[in-house]
Amino acid sequence: MEQKRYDYLVVGAGVFGAIVAWRLHRAGRRVLLIDKREHTGGNLRCERIEGIDVHRYGAHIFHTSNPRVWEFVNSLVPFRPFVNSPIANFEGQLYNLPFNMNTFYALWGVTTPEEARAKIDEQRSEYDIAVPQNLEEQALKLVGRDIYERLIKGYTEKQWGRACRELPAEIIRRLPVRFNFDNNYFDDRWQGIPDGGYNALFDALLEGIDIRLGCDFFANRAELESMAERIVYTGEIDRYYDYCFGRLEYRSLRFETQTLHRENFQGVAVMNFTDSRTPYTRIIEHKHFAATQSPYTVITHEYPQPWGNGCEPYYPINDARNNTIYALYRAKAEQDERTIFGGRLAEYRYYDMHQVVERALETKLP
Repeated sequence: MEQKRYDYLVVGAGVFGAIVAWRLHRAGRRVLLIDKREHTGGNLRCERIEGIDVHRYGAHIFHTSNPRVWEFVNSLVPFRPFVNSPIANFEGQLYNLPFNMNTFYALWGVTTPEEARAKIDEQRSEYDIAVPQNLEEQALKLVGRDIYERLIKGYTEKQWGRACRELPAEIIRRLPVRFNFDNNYFDDRWQGIPDGGYNALFDALLEGIDIRLGCDFFANRAELESMAERIVYTGEIDRYYDYCFGRLEYRSLRFETQTLHRENFQGVAVMNFTDSRTPYTRIIEHKHFAATQSPYTVITHEYPQPWGNGCEPYYPINDARNNTIYALYRAKAEQDERTIFGGRLAEYRYYDMHQVVERALETKLP
């Protein structure tokens, strides 16, 4: 029998695939990593424009409270501190996120936590909702009318492409409400961005590993599968099994990036547009991630859109229908002794970066 050239074929050069490939390579396994894009790094890929590290596929701020995860990424490349303090723009009115005393002062003019609590409790009491049946009812039960209508409803409906009344309540089982003036969006112990951008992180992970870019697994499946004993797969799980239980649904994004000959466009890295009439959900001004000194700035408008016709799948839609279908694929995958599935698409879960890192570090590798 002809000997396989590689021990493992890793499909996808994003976070999960790159870390698993790194682990296998360090263990002395022969690894081939492929990606259909012409670059590594998946959605974390950066591009240097006018001296500014531009996040090509949306804003990515690494945050975690897991010491193992933080120590691991910093062992590859040093992370510089970055505090995510986004601004919400509702029809030209600006509010701090997450919801805190700065937000409540802008909404109602209240100046003490007691006044803010009383206002929220007053608005929550207007709705007799014992068990919320959808996202709208969940939000009203948690924070009341003003916060929901100004800062949640429009943004969420644009993001998911359907009315909040049609979205499951589970999406926002809790909302961060702070009765202090802290604008730090994350509660995690550590947060930051790699020095030199995320490309430096992937360069460190993939040093010495055989890589093929612009390589579509499904266009060359038979050949690629014949080259390795085992497979690590990070793409859409339903496609891997030829949609045998039906197609899973996703939401996609479109990015429009501009270089402007001005030093500062909006004064913050991320501004969310929470009204329903603005077609994009946010504007990212990349130079603020690193306080870059440049006479130019680069901004990206982020537009949610339906998935299909060659669009990238970004967000699993974890409603009852899709979760039922995914459970069938997961059961099939658990019986697949040759293939390891991992990452947001292969596990059909809306993971944050640190969660994918943790999964990649903990996944058992035969």
